[in-house]
Amino acid sequence: MSAQQPVGAPVALALPRPRPPCAEMLGRFGKLVPTTPDHAADLHAAFVADTGARDWTYLPYGPFESETAFGDWLSATCLGDDPLFHTICAPDGKALGLASYLRIDPANGVIEVGHIHFAPTLQRTALATEAMALMMARAFDELGYRRYEWKCDALNAPSRRAAERLGLTYEGTFRQATVVKGRNRDTAWFSILDHEWPALKARMTAWLDPSNFDSAGHQITSLR
Repeated sequence: MSAQQPVGAPVALALPRPRPPCAEMLGRFGKLVPTTPDHAADLHAAFVADTGARDWTYLPYGPFESETAFGDWLSATCLGDDPLFHTICAPDGKALGLASYLRIDPANGVIEVGHIHFAPTLQRTALATEAMALMMARAFDELGYRRYEWKCDALNAPSRRAAERLGLTYEGTFRQATVVKGRNRDTAWFSILDHEWPALKARMTAWLDPSNFDSAGHQITSLR
């Protein structure tokens, strides 16, 4: 290697990193648990509240014509280890949404979050934010990953806003990256790096603190 050529900084982190466990993540507003077929009925009931099926538009599957069809999809798709699906549950255990780790790359310490689908009752709630914070905390604090990725259809404005609100950095758009439901998808890439996580974690912790919510449960200070 020539001293005249620029190279990246050395990586002191021990690699590979551990794979994420199939284990619960407990928060103050709810919890994430490994997805099982038992969640299908609650999830289907929560998702059909989206009567216009708008929340399925940018996902590569769905909507499903029946609870049976949804359950068959869940059993075929959501029980493996990559993607590793988690069900987002209210404190009473009712299932309200899905999210997963995917493209898990222990050799390079890189992990992606995706397949995010929040039922209408979960959207814009403290639990929705907490669920994303818990997944980040597992990746960085528990497993020691170097990079956490979020990718979405470049036309999916709500997903892009969510990524930016949560503190991820936009990195660019891969043009004509995939074909989804017979249509072109340009994919927008966002990420958090390990050295960025401590400051972001502090901001999320402050936002989720009980003192940041009024008596009606509304936030006082915005996460953004």
